[in-house]
Amino acid sequence: MIQRIQSVYLFLASLAIYLLFLFPIANLSTATGAKKKKIMITGVYETINGQVAQTESFTLLMIATVMIGIVPIVLIFLYKNRKRQLTLVYTAVIVFIAYSFWISQTVKSASGTILQISDYGIGAGLTSVAVLFLILAGRGIQRDEKLVKSADRLR
Repeated sequence: MIQRIQSVYLFLASLAIYLLFLFPIANLSTATGAKKKKIMITGVYETINGQVAQTESFTLLMIATVMIGIVPIVLIFLYKNRKRQLTLVYTAVIVFIAYSFWISQTVKSASGTILQISDYGIGAGLTSVAVLFLILAGRGIQRDEKLVKSADRLR
């Protein structure tokens, strides 16, 4: 059912992934405090002579982000087969964790330096938020399955 709480969680997981296009994953600055590099899901942006220019592009990562963002939306419409939906939700959790690792390795290679906690942006935590929403959706699906089984026993 589209009006169930797990549908909201799946939508929020998709939204969290698509917010990666808006928020930077890391902000690297110089010793004076001026922003030098901004690493986003679309690429690396550097400030050169007061102008922001994209110096490196992450085309494959952008395509993967769009594809991974579609997965929770598709899972919403599999509500008729809850067991398959649940299996695919937990498979998506594993895929999202692997995707998060890929992002961290890309940021690590693009930065060229060891990142401090203060260098990370909002985008660094969005994949973790998406995984959390997927787990909450899985719990909601399990609750629905349990409710249906208990109703079947009463008949």
